[in-house]
Amino acid sequence: MAKTPAPPKPTAAELDLLRALWPLGPSTVKQVHEVLLKERPETTYANVLRLMQVMHGKGLLIRDESQRSHVYAPAQAQDSLRTSLLKDLIQKAFAGSGKELVMAALRGGHVTRKEREEIQKLLSGDKP
Repeated sequence: MAKTPAPPKPTAAELDLLRALWPLGPSTVKQVHEVLLKERPETTYANVLRLMQVMHGKGLLIRDESQRSHVYAPAQAQDSLRTSLLKDLIQKAFAGSGKELVMAALRGGHVTRKEREEIQKLLSGDKP
């Protein structure tokens, strides 16, 4: 039985675009450009269009060409991609140990006091 190829890993720029697209849902380049402009005013429409075309070619986006303006959507749900990226990070940087990842995050000052409290509630069996 052939193994299904792993979905492509997005670059940092592609991940930024996906973060804008996930809450929007299927959108045109213009709609995505308007959202990205709020974070980075120097973002040009041409750059967003080119990036979305590249992402479609890589399989990160799907494209509906039935309308005059093409409508793009993420090929993977946010949780699915996060899980895939996290598994990859755990394998590469922490020798497969989820515990080591968590310990590094806690030791490295990457977790706020509020986040620590939420984690503690989760570990205690309470809902965060």
